[in-house]
Amino acid sequence: MARHIVDAMDRHQVPIYIAAIAAGAAAGASAPGTTESFSVAMNPALAALLYVTFLQVPIASLAEAARDTRFISALLIANFVVVPLLVAGLLPLLPDDDAVKIGVLLVLLCPCVDYVVVFTGLAGGDAARLVAATPLLLLAQMALLPLYLRIFLGDDITDVLDVRPFVEAFVIIIVVPLLLAWLTQWAVSTDEHRAVARGWDRWPQAAAATMVPLMVLVLLVVTASQVPHIDGRAGDVARVVPVYAVFLAAMIFLGAALARLWRLPASRARAVAFSGATRNSLVVMPLAIALPAGMEITAAVIVAQTLVEVVGMAICVRAVPALIKN
Repeated sequence: MARHIVDAMDRHQVPIYIAAIAAGAAAGASAPGTTESFSVAMNPALAALLYVTFLQVPIASLAEAARDTRFISALLIANFVVVPLLVAGLLPLLPDDDAVKIGVLLVLLCPCVDYVVVFTGLAGGDAARLVAATPLLLLAQMALLPLYLRIFLGDDITDVLDVRPFVEAFVIIIVVPLLLAWLTQWAVSTDEHRAVARGWDRWPQAAAATMVPLMVLVLLVVTASQVPHIDGRAGDVARVVPVYAVFLAAMIFLGAALARLWRLPASRARAVAFSGATRNSLVVMPLAIALPAGMEITAAVIVAQTLVEVVGMAICVRAVPALIKN
């Protein structure tokens, strides 16, 4: 019975995620005084989600992924060369508001590392290889984001952007879950007989079953915590929605073209396309929340990207296999 429930959640995760966002928006709008409570729950929920994600990646697969230089190079070029160039072209379409621009740049310049894996798998892409490349994608975006922000916004960005929450988020949301996931794998593999006897060997599979509920929790608390900050700025948020839609569609095609140029197999080509199109909205949220007073709209702009992306993924899981055929 439990297996059927998990399978049903996996098949219907897009409408489930949309419902979570809608519920979060309703909760935030009806009880704006709860914003702080939702914000406090954000990092623990994200950490739990990424622990479960990392737990699905065998440590040994990291070495194999690192040796696939064609896939890795295509992934890096798509995310850290093609994406910034596309963002530069879209920037003039944004409202002339620094808070809005910072939100768009924060989210579009950072590739996704969590639910992109699920959507890639649904589209017949090489999800395992993409997850194995996650640490490299995370480190690259952490290193390059400050540089890109200076290029797009000038040196003054350092006056408003506090990097400490970014470092804290990196440690709490990324490093700790990653180390715990590897420690779990090590504990299971070093004493398999004891792991089987105590049921530890079933833990990774059981944890994987919580991925959709954890994503629901994350989307709900993020949306609920940020909706009250829109406060009359709904027009500015709405203006970025077409930009996000154009970005997603363009990166699917550009990622597919790049993968074809690199002569990647269809499954890996789909992984590159999905990685280029999906963004790291949930992990960059702590940066937006830490901005000075008066820039609360930045976080709402990031939430808008999540909504566009989740809806777009419902289309892409069907369209990408037709675009990139076996």
